[in-house]
Amino acid sequence: MAFLISSCAPVYKCGDPKPAKQPSMGKRLKTVVNERDMLCLSLAAKEKENSGLKSSLADQTSKNKDLTEQLNVLQGKYSSLINSSLSQTDKLSKALAAKSEELNAKEKLLSEREKTLNEMNQVIARQDSITKNLNSILRNALLGFNSDELSVEIKNGKVYVSLSDKLLFKSGSSSVENKGKEALKVLGGVLDKNPDIDILVEGHTDNVPIKTPVYKDNWDLSVARATSIVRILSADYKIAPTRMTASGKGEFFPKAENDTAEGRAKNRRTEIILSPKLDELMKLLSI
Repeated sequence: MAFLISSCAPVYKCGDPKPAKQPSMGKRLKTVVNERDMLCLSLAAKEKENSGLKSSLADQTSKNKDLTEQLNVLQGKYSSLINSSLSQTDKLSKALAAKSEELNAKEKLLSEREKTLNEMNQVIARQDSITKNLNSILRNALLGFNSDELSVEIKNGKVYVSLSDKLLFKSGSSSVENKGKEALKVLGGVLDKNPDIDILVEGHTDNVPIKTPVYKDNWDLSVARATSIVRILSADYKIAPTRMTASGKGEFFPKAENDTAEGRAKNRRTEIILSPKLDELMKLLSI
């Protein structure tokens, strides 16, 4: 049967035009020829489809290649951007860490300064308390003297004991009178019980010029008077010389106008200025 089909069927290949005149065929052979023609048509369709797929594959491959190249370019750009971003982030992190460290150091310094300030305020408060207490003690101790002879007041955180010229000295002299020594005795007793008080003795005069065999001028006299008081406090009442300073101001720091006798009398005075020791405060200031 196979032999009959192959030998009797029209001989042409798939894709060739059919012969104009075809031999007569039996029913079975005709069916086989039709099936072959259908297969040829199917094969042609598949070949066309395959050709389209190959073209599409080539196009997709080309596009894929382009996309791959674009991807590589973008990856390069993004890699550079990422590295740059990481570098900037690293720099920012380091800068932030440095700023944080600097801030911590400043906060520590501020805390230390606040602590020192609080300690200084406490020292000043103690000194103010000592000054007020000393002022009260001296006022009570010196009640026996008249106000025009002696006065006690607080100025600038210090106690000022002002003794008039008529209480302490004769005119043109630096020798302390007996009534003045009584005042110094009371003062010496108080100072002996308060060893943390520094003592500054200032001599003051009016502006009436003097010139004696002993004193060249008012300035010279004021220094001698301050020194006399310091010597009495040291020799008679055992006040340490290291606590005391003698200073002569002469006529240059008047308390009142020198135009009247009353004003000149006020200017002829000796001021004993008492202040709590500043050692503790100075230590805090040097920190």
